[in-house]
Amino acid sequence: MTRGVGVEQVDGVVQRAKSLGFQVQLNLGTDKIVVAILGSNTGQTPTETFAVLPGVESVTRIMKPYKLASREFKAEDTLVTVGGVEIGGKRVVVMAGPCAVESEAQLMKAAKAVKESGAGVLRGGAFKPRTSPFSFQGLEEKGLELLAKARERFGILVVTEVVDPHDVDLVAKSADILQVGARNMQNFALLTNVGKSQRPVVLKRGFSSTITEWLTAADYLLAEGNNQVILCERGIRTFEDSIRFSLDISAIPVVKKFSHLPLIVDPSHAAGHYSLVPAVAKAAVAAGADGLLIEVHPNPKEALVDGLQSLTLSDFARLMEELRLVAKSVGRYI
Repeated sequence: MTRGVGVEQVDGVVQRAKSLGFQVQLNLGTDKIVVAILGSNTGQTPTETFAVLPGVESVTRIMKPYKLASREFKAEDTLVTVGGVEIGGKRVVVMAGPCAVESEAQLMKAAKAVKESGAGVLRGGAFKPRTSPFSFQGLEEKGLELLAKARERFGILVVTEVVDPHDVDLVAKSADILQVGARNMQNFALLTNVGKSQRPVVLKRGFSSTITEWLTAADYLLAEGNNQVILCERGIRTFEDSIRFSLDISAIPVVKKFSHLPLIVDPSHAAGHYSLVPAVAKAAVAAGADGLLIEVHPNPKEALVDGLQSLTLSDFARLMEELRLVAKSVGRYI
């Protein structure tokens, strides 16, 4: 729409689109308004149908499968602000903590340490979707209670995974940020419910998914009016077997080019070994990641989940100091 357009002119475009059976999504930017017209047969409708309407500056077709996550829909970067922490800006936001919440003592010790080292968000899994049904599945509701307790005690934001569409409201009571894991990236019922919750969400890339599939999954969240979406690259499955997953470092600049959404990186799941995590984390920050999701455990040797890829509290503190130097070199800070 043209700059300074009136409400009546925007409403005219919206009503015209709906009369043709299309869905509409509005991007109310600081400088101008963009109206996304969505539908399976938009390609059969001439652009002139909307170009002639009052207040319309230009009409552009978005040919990519993803629409709302694209730069064509929103040119400026999206900033997700949660409890005073801004993700997508100059600060590289570190989310750190144990892969799984195991006990009150374990979580509180980890929360205190990561907060003191400069992490902006505490991570911890209460519900753990595992490859084997015999593996530890998490403390579930008890885990959520402990996360809420850590948030209150240390004044730190919490991110945790939700795996069941019916648990979205339950998890949202204890978490500031919801996480959709790699295995659920295309669980569309879950994405729809998380989108409807209007809560900030971290969407992990599926380990066999293309960037296009990943951004199209993000559209499910955005289509529900939830614009607080954070993408997370966590490594993809390749023929390489010396690491757990291959971190697609090129995904960072590619996503930055084609999408307005902030992007963080999970070096822990990509590396699969604690000794490799620092190098991968530093590479991600240097490449332009807006944040990191790092597994930290008070005693990795006793961890019930992913102990091999978890940093000790002292190793994490050391890494944070190294990351500050890398961030500063690319004009950012931690």
